[in-house]
Amino acid sequence: MIQGKTIAFLVAPEGVEQVELTEPWKTVQQAGGTPKLVSVERGEIQAFHHLDKADTFPVDAVAGEVSAADFDALVLPGGVANPDFLRTRPEAVRFVKEFFEAGKPVAAICHAPWTLVEADVVRGRTLTSWPSLQTDLRNAGATWVDQEVMVCTGGPNTLVTSRKPDDLKAFCQAAVDAFGA
Repeated sequence: MIQGKTIAFLVAPEGVEQVELTEPWKTVQQAGGTPKLVSVERGEIQAFHHLDKADTFPVDAVAGEVSAADFDALVLPGGVANPDFLRTRPEAVRFVKEFFEAGKPVAAICHAPWTLVEADVVRGRTLTSWPSLQTDLRNAGATWVDQEVMVCTGGPNTLVTSRKPDDLKAFCQAAVDAFGA
């Protein structure tokens, strides 16, 4: 259980894969935690079902105005456009890096590890992702594995990664376990 813990969900203003946001969000709530949506702009974010627009969600906090000190853990949902946008925003990259520096757990699914590459936090770590990221991750010093979920404790924090929406059940459970440890 993660009663009393606040979990940041960092997403771009547009392009997050909706199910990779909503399923971990529900799991955090069911485990007693409080999820907070963090983006780089105020207002709402636009989620997607692959390439089609889905629902919008209100932003709770803006990266650059909050820090890892305000949260107990971080979730990075995927979607191709989402992490590609986030890795171009210094405040988002800094926000991610702070969780590693503070030793706080991070969970990333699908394409989300692109933001981890930009934050230079995957060197020496073992993780999984959407298969097209494996070369980027290896070039950034990570060991890439093709499995449903990977929990890496070989660094300053616990890093939970998964490949795709089909892995969400295992991803959500591993993330909540890491957040409660």
